[in-house]
Amino acid sequence: MTDRLGDRLVTAREEGFVGRRRETAAFRALLAAGRGAVVYVHGPGGIGKTTLLHHFAQLARRAGRPAVRLEAAGVRSYEEELTERIPDRPDLVLLIDGLDDPRVARDTVHRELLPRLPADALVALAGRTAPPLSWRLDPAWQGLLRLLPLGPLDEADSRELLTRRGVPPAVQDQGLAFTRGHPLALALVADVAAHGGEAAGADPSPQIVRALLASLLEAVPTPLHRTALEASSQVLSTTEPLLAALLQVADARPYFDWLCGLSAVESGLRGVHPHDLVRDALDAELRWRDPERRAALHRRASAYYQRLFTQEDDRARQRAVLADFAYLHRDSPVVGPLLEPVARGAAGAARLDRLSVSPGPVSGGELVEACTIAAIHEGIEAARLVHDWSRRPEAETYTVRGPDGVAAGFYTLIELGGAPPADAPDAPDDPAVRAARGWLAEHGELRGGETALLVRFWMSRDEYQAVSPVQTLITLRLTHHYLTDHKPAVTLLPFADPEFWEPGCAYVDFARLPAADFTAAGRRFGMFVHDWRRVPALAWLAMLTERERAEDPFTVTPPAASDPLRVLDREEFAEAVRDALRGLVRADGLRDSPLLRTRLVAGRCAAGEAGPKERAAALREAVRAAAAALEASPQDRRAFRALHHTYLRPAGTQARAAELLRLPMTTYRRHLTAGVARLTELLWQEELEGGGPQDGGPGADEGDRPGGPPEVSRPE
Repeated sequence: MTDRLGDRLVTAREEGFVGRRRETAAFRALLAAGRGAVVYVHGPGGIGKTTLLHHFAQLARRAGRPAVRLEAAGVRSYEEELTERIPDRPDLVLLIDGLDDPRVARDTVHRELLPRLPADALVALAGRTAPPLSWRLDPAWQGLLRLLPLGPLDEADSRELLTRRGVPPAVQDQGLAFTRGHPLALALVADVAAHGGEAAGADPSPQIVRALLASLLEAVPTPLHRTALEASSQVLSTTEPLLAALLQVADARPYFDWLCGLSAVESGLRGVHPHDLVRDALDAELRWRDPERRAALHRRASAYYQRLFTQEDDRARQRAVLADFAYLHRDSPVVGPLLEPVARGAAGAARLDRLSVSPGPVSGGELVEACTIAAIHEGIEAARLVHDWSRRPEAETYTVRGPDGVAAGFYTLIELGGAPPADAPDAPDDPAVRAARGWLAEHGELRGGETALLVRFWMSRDEYQAVSPVQTLITLRLTHHYLTDHKPAVTLLPFADPEFWEPGCAYVDFARLPAADFTAAGRRFGMFVHDWRRVPALAWLAMLTERERAEDPFTVTPPAASDPLRVLDREEFAEAVRDALRGLVRADGLRDSPLLRTRLVAGRCAAGEAGPKERAAALREAVRAAAAALEASPQDRRAFRALHHTYLRPAGTQARAAELLRLPMTTYRRHLTAGVARLTELLWQEELEGGGPQDGGPGADEGDRPGGPPEVSRPE
């Protein structure tokens, strides 16, 4: 008998089929049972649905059953198909591919075609999405419908596929790393390799990317839908508000709902995200096709994350979004390797989500676990210090717990002033604290009420201070402490291997501080420091955003100022507030105020190069905001009225102000003194905490070179 081309194609297709053992076994069992059933295969484009249906057809023919394959796009009505193509046999096996149009699935196939098939027919359907919920909830389908979601091939099957297609073993590892088991991508790797091209690598070849996108994006409705999918590839997870910011639209719900309906997009606790292969393909294609748009999406994402720290007080959301912010830096050659658990995308985020941090400082059994981890890595003396610091009010220890509930790591924070408190003679004798206090006393310039935050211990149970999910979670949680909870003036962070971490610390503007190094348990620890008065929180985040997209991140320096911040002590600050009140309503009354170069004002200036007028306006805003807080407080309302008629809307003289308030002069002056004191206290707290509602703003103008020691100036 003459060998036909169709037979050769069938043979070649079967010889190239690998994997899918679970799905094959399920279909064989249904064939053997001889009862009616509907198998619904679903998965993203290129995952192998069509190939599997071809394999099912071959299995049916080998079992002696007639197999009919249809394309959903060609299914017109059940009457035509039944009479023209579908035999009326009880052992029929019907396979329908490409069931992606919900109207065809719902109306033609579900309502018209399937009910008229023989009772013992076996039907296999394939589409990108799972069948509608109505199918699964319909009692008539109970026991008939069998779902077969398809995922990537495992490594062994992937390697076998490449081998069968002639890809040399020497280049298979590259292909496996890029494709991650996606059958279409594996086939494309083989095609490119067969033509002498580069199969894959750190930057997958445009041929593979374009071919993947041709399959994955063929049904994108509009350019804005395409942008939505591209945007989702740039962030760790996508929520509806974030998508609105990325697309710059008021209402992103239609686009978010569309993303949620794509089989290539998966849902998680954080939001939705593309399948890792889809993410990689979209990102690589966007990188070479439109790098400016890619950079713009990163800027918009970063700005959205930063707003969460100024416009919301949801601590849990703020903590979660730090991982999203870190993900934007995944390509950095400096910190990307240090963020490996986050940089892995959805899989890495899932590993982080399986970890948890104790809601508050630990004691009892949790403290014992922390001490045990400290003893393992730093010795008995370290364990004793962890225990002893737990009894001190200035120290807090938190544990990181794994999914099994067992402590997987811990960290200890200690708040320090410039010198040991006079009432703390029983504080632990700690070499790290001695070194930190020594540096703070000489160089820290801490004022009354300001504190430095020393991260005394931080470690993973299994990896100590090496890169790991526990280390990454501790880093993110520490960042949240710096930005929202403790708001220290200075953060001091020690490392057991400072040389390894130094480039990453320089990237995030933590300067090496050899003067505060210390030795414990025979090991020398290197200290790093960041001064939040020099580069406040949001200015710091904005700097990291610029470094993320810079070819050389260290060319992006911390926000520079024409002169450094002025660090006033409590008395100097109070005197400056009194002077500012006297000049508040004069056009140039604040021109020479020492407050213009303090954190109080810098934190309210959105522009990095704010001039004298902008700074004076910010100072007036700070004073009026503090006065409004007094007015809102019943206890301070009388003091506010005295302030109001004396400085905010001055009556002209104090005698006239007292008359307007209908108060004796002595009572009026007492209220005014109280008002000035309370206003000064509110402004002082804002100064210590890093400024106003923008906390430095994206362009706060303090600081100098990256990696250098913090520099602040005392007033002359």
